[in-house]
Parts: sequence; C-alpha cells; structure tokens
Amino acid sequence: MNLKQAQKFLKDNQVRYVLAQFVDIHGVAKTKSVPVSHFEDILTAGAGFAGFAVWGFGMGPHSADYLAVGDLDTLSLVPWQPGYARIVCDGRVSGKPYPYDSRLVLKNQVAAAAAKGWTVNVGIEPEFMLLKKLADGSIAPADDGDTLEKPCYDYKGLSRNRVMLERLVEALQATGFDVYQIDHEDANGQFEINYTYSDALNAADRYVFFRMAAGEIAKELGLICTFMPKPFRNRTGSGMHMHLSMSDATTGNLFHDAKDKQGLGLSKMAYHFLGGLLAHAPALTALLAPSVNSYKRLVVGEALSGATWAPAYITYGDNNRTSMVRIPYGRLECRLPDPSCNPYLASAAVIAAGLDGINRKLDPGPAQNLNLYELSPAELITKGIKVLPQNLGEAVDALAADPLFAETLGSEIIGEFIKLKRMEWVEYSRHVSDWEVGRYLEFF
Repeated sequence: MNLKQAQKFLKDNQVRYVLAQFVDIHGVAKTKSVPVSHFEDILTAGAGFAGFAVWGFGMGPHSADYLAVGDLDTLSLVPWQPGYARIVCDGRVSGKPYPYDSRLVLKNQVAAAAAKGWTVNVGIEPEFMLLKKLADGSIAPADDGDTLEKPCYDYKGLSRNRVMLERLVEALQATGFDVYQIDHEDANGQFEINYTYSDALNAADRYVFFRMAAGEIAKELGLICTFMPKPFRNRTGSGMHMHLSMSDATTGNLFHDAKDKQGLGLSKMAYHFLGGLLAHAPALTALLAPSVNSYKRLVVGEALSGATWAPAYITYGDNNRTSMVRIPYGRLECRLPDPSCNPYLASAAVIAAGLDGINRKLDPGPAQNLNLYELSPAELITKGIKVLPQNLGEAVDALAADPLFAETLGSEIIGEFIKLKRMEWVEYSRHVSDWEVGRYLEFF
C-alpha cells in the first residue's frame, strides 16, 4: 500500500483516528491515538513516546524519545472501534532503528533467511479462555453450564459462547484474516480460532491484533478473555502452537520431502532446522514460555479431563503431542510457545535457532513416536530424552548460558529480557501464597 492508497482507504472507511501501535518487551500492545489529519506524521517523524514508561526499552527518564514509525502494509480497520484504524510501527531513536524493538529483531531474522532466498512461514494457533469474575473475586468459565470433565469439541460449550466468538471472527475477517475453524478446547471456557498461515512478520503482527480484538470484544460483553497460560490448577493450560515451514520462489515448501525415510515428509533442511530447535530448547523456553505461570503448564500431569497436551520433553515425533515438536507431515509444529509470549521475540528466536541448525547441519536424532508421559525417569535417561526447564528461573539461566540469542537477536534486548525476567522470578519466589499459609501456619 502506498500513501495515496492509504489516504483513500482512510477516507472511504470514514476513519477519524489511527492507532500508532507497537509492543513492549512482553509483547503487550502500546498505542497513541492520532487524528487522521496527522496520519502522515506517523509515516515520517513517527508518533513520539517516552520509552522509559514502557517495559524493556532500556531507557531512563533522560533518554531520547522512542518514535514509532508506521508500516503502511499493516494499515487496517479496528472493527470493534468504528472510526478507528491501526498501523503497526517500527521503533526509531535519534533517527536509527532501535535494538530494543522486538519487531525490528524479528525483521532482522526474516532478512537473514531472505538473504538465502528463503521465506519463513508461520501459522499461529491461538488458545484462550473466556472467563468471568464472581462476587467473591474468584474466576470461573463465562458459561455456567461449561462443566464437563471432557469438554473438548463440545457443541453446547461452543454454542453458548457464540456471541463473543462470532464477533471476534467477524472482526478478524474484516481485517483480512482467513479464519477456517473455531472449536471448544480441552479446558472449560477454553477456545481456539484457527486462521491461515502467513510470513513470520505478518503472523506476529496478526497475533498482536488478535489479542487486542479478543480482549476488547470480551470486555464489551462483560467477560474476560485471558491469554494467561494456566489460570486453573486442575484444567488444561493454553498454548500458542507455531507451525513452521520455509519456502522459496521456485520450489515451494522447502521443508517437504515425500521420500523421507521416517515417513514424516521432512526434507534434510527441515531436519536440520528441527535440530536447531532441539539443541537450543532450554534457552528457547525462556522466550517462548516467558511467565512464571507458563511453567504450571509445562509439566507432566493430568488435568481435570484426564489429559494434558503441553510438551515437557525435548524431542519430536509424528503425531506426538507429548513432544516439544510435532510433525504434521511436511512441516513442524512447535508446541512450546504459550499465549503470554511476545510473538516477535518468540518467532525471531525460533528462526535463529532453526537457521543455526541449518548452518551447522544439526541432527535431531530419531523421532519418538510414543507417549512420553508414561516413561520413567530411568527410561528417559536411557533414551537420552531431556526435560524442558521446569520454572522461569531455570529457563532464564539457560538463556543466559546460550550465546546464540544475544549474538543473533541482539545483546541489548536479550540482556534486558534476562534482567526483567530474573526480577520477576525473584519477586515470585518471595511471594507468600495462600497454600503456604494454609500448610504451615499451625503445622509446627
């Protein structure tokens, strides 16, 4: 889209304000509302922000302004706010791209693949829960009747939440999302909306928009749409699975090879990319599962439904949902990310790890096509299967110990991420929970 086309788009759709939008280091959307008469300012000087007021920008109160410069290709309507449009912005400070901008970090990794003639394709599967607050302040599924022990794909659960789901799908479709299915997931109040994959940058832009749309539309209906990975102890957590492939202008899907001896439809390139994901899995975990709560999901154990779908093991397999990476024939599904991740940082990290695997021709070993949850610790050791970090502290230590991500994504943003996440882990570790009080208050 060029400027003339953008101006016509804004006029034809009676847009009065444009949201200049970027994300902080956590992937949370930040905006300024700009009257349409000053739309061109976003494209030139940019919308100005005090970066010290935003998480993870490495700034102080004395720093230069963070200027958010709009990317015309991302201009779209905000259907739940009539008269508004949104444009995704890249960060500039003192006239230069800003290394703490996670969108810039992803663009750099996309460019690294493009330099070899490759396009990285990403399909994101967003899971979320629709909840409500009760009079006592606790939370519960939005639908009082959503109480089945095995609610996955339940018609009633899907139907009774259709107003919210339909509004969300309509908003997504109005902005170019090709939504192809909606379902009730394994936990009460949990849903997933699937839409067609795209290039990595567009996929991250869309996921941020998805969270914006879902959160605000739910709020209008008096509900909470949460992207918290594990709001209920005894129910399945939410993931944000990433389907990965690479293509070029002539061959198409470079990850596909029908002659694959393991029958997974993967090319040598795909196996090397996969080898990179597994080799860097402990460090990747910090960026793909970045909250304290993430690790309530990444454990072995049954939920209320009797099932768990979260990966705990650094392995891959055919249609194996107990592995970190599932192979749905001819592509990879990384099951490690959860909805709390910054999609730009997560995607950039996955690409960096995969490209490292290709560059070093890393071998992921044989597929593990068995229920890994049923293996004993001794059997896991015998098979050489390692467990993902089991808390945020472990994951951040692994990130700090793996030089790849500081080298490829930038020492500035990785250093800031590590600093903030270590602070988060310390704060959590010092928190005294109700469980502790109930167990120890009169125990001794």
